[in-house]
Amino acid sequence: MRLITLFIFLNLIFIPLFGQQPLSKEEALEIALEKNFGIQVSRNNLEISENNSSIFNSGFLPTVSLNGGTNYTSSSAEIEFPGQVSEDGSQRPNLNLDNQESQRYNGGVNLNYTLFDGLGRKFTYKKLREQYALSELQLRETIEFTIIQLYSVYFNVAQLTESKSIFKQALEVSKERQLRAESAFKFGQSNKLSVLNAQVDVTNDSISLLEVSQQLDNAKRDLNLLLSQSMDTQFAVSTQVEFVSEIELEELLSKATENNVSLLKQKQNTQINSYDIKVSQSGYLPTVGLVGSYGWNLNKSPASAFFPGSNNNSFSMSFGANLSWNLFDGGRSMTRVQNAKIALENQKILTEETKLTFDRDLSNALQSFKNAKQIFSIQEKQVETGSYNFERSQAQYNLGSITAIEFRQAQINLRNAQNQRTLAKYQAKLAELQVLQLSGQLLNISL
Repeated sequence: MRLITLFIFLNLIFIPLFGQQPLSKEEALEIALEKNFGIQVSRNNLEISENNSSIFNSGFLPTVSLNGGTNYTSSSAEIEFPGQVSEDGSQRPNLNLDNQESQRYNGGVNLNYTLFDGLGRKFTYKKLREQYALSELQLRETIEFTIIQLYSVYFNVAQLTESKSIFKQALEVSKERQLRAESAFKFGQSNKLSVLNAQVDVTNDSISLLEVSQQLDNAKRDLNLLLSQSMDTQFAVSTQVEFVSEIELEELLSKATENNVSLLKQKQNTQINSYDIKVSQSGYLPTVGLVGSYGWNLNKSPASAFFPGSNNNSFSMSFGANLSWNLFDGGRSMTRVQNAKIALENQKILTEETKLTFDRDLSNALQSFKNAKQIFSIQEKQVETGSYNFERSQAQYNLGSITAIEFRQAQINLRNAQNQRTLAKYQAKLAELQVLQLSGQLLNISL
C-alpha cells in the first residue's frame, strides 16, 4: 500500500475513535429496537390486538351475574270498624298499628350461555386471530422501516466521518505546502504569489473541514434522535462495510414472494375479509342459548288487623333454553353479506396490484444495487489512480518540476475521488438493504 493511502487509512480508523465510545451497527440496532418511539407504539398496538384476540373476547365463554337488593318500609295505620260491636255490645274501638316495619331481602346468581349463534362468534374469533397476525406483520414492517432509516442515518454519519478525515488530511497537506512556500520565499527561491496561493488553499480547506464537521455533528444528532437518547451523547461509528455474497443473495431472492411483508399483509387482509362474509352470513341462522338462575328471598311482614306478622324465607333454582331466529330483518343481513363480498373482491384487486408493485420495486432495487456496487468498484480504482497521481505530483512539486497549481489540482482530484468512493460504498450498502427488505430477510441477516 502506498504511503499516502496508508496514512489516510489510519486516519479513517483511529481519528474518529479518539475520545469517543465506539457504536457498532449491531449496538445501534439493539438500542433502536428497545427505545425507538415508533417501535414502542407498534409493540403496544400488538399487545392490544393480542388482548382482543384472546378467548375472553371471543363470546365463547358464559356470562355470570350476581344481583341482590333490600327494601325497608315503616308505616303507621289506624283501622276503624264501623257497625261492629264488642262482646259487651259497645262500639268496637279503632285499632292503631304504629311503626309497622316490613323488610325484604333478595339475592341471586344468573347464568347465560350461547350454544349456537349461527357460527358468528366462531368466525369472529378467527378474524380476531388473523388481525393479531396482521398486527405482528405491522410491527415487523415498522421495525424494517426503522432499520432502513437507522442505517441510512448511521451510514451518513460514517460517510461524513470519513469525509472529515479526508478533508483534515487535505488541510494538513495544504499547511505543509504553505510552510514550504513561506520557507522558499524567505530564502528567495519563490515569490509572494506562491505564498498567497498556499494561504488561500489553506483557508478553503479549513472552511471545507468546518462545513463537513458541522454536517457530521448534525448527522450524529439525527442518529441520537432515532436512538431516543440525549442529543449530547458522543460516539464513533464503524466505517467498515461488508456485502452479502451473491450466492446467498440469490437464495434469499428466490423466496422473496413468500417473505415480503407487504405481500403477507395483503394475504392476511384477504383472509380477514373472507371471515367478514361468514360473520355476516351468521345473521341468517338462529341463536340457541341456555339460561339458569339461583335465587333467595326473605320477606319480613308486620302484623295486620287480621293476621300476625310473618317471615317468609325462600330459595329458588331454574334452568331453561331459548331459541331466537330472525326470519327477516328488513334485509340488513343480506346487505352486510353483499358488502362483505364486494370488500373481499376489492382486497383481491389490491393484492394483485401489490404483487405487480413488488415485482417492479424488487427489480428496481436489485438493478440499483448492482449498479451501486459497480460504481463503488470503479471509484476504488479511481482512488488508486488519484493516489498514484498525487504521490507523483507531490514528488515533482518538491523537485520544482510542476507548479503549485498543478499540485493543487492533483490534491483536489484525490480528495474528490476519496469522497466519491466513500459515498459510493454506503450508497451500495443502502441499496443492498433495500433488496433485503423487499426479500423479507432484513431481520434475519447479519449486517
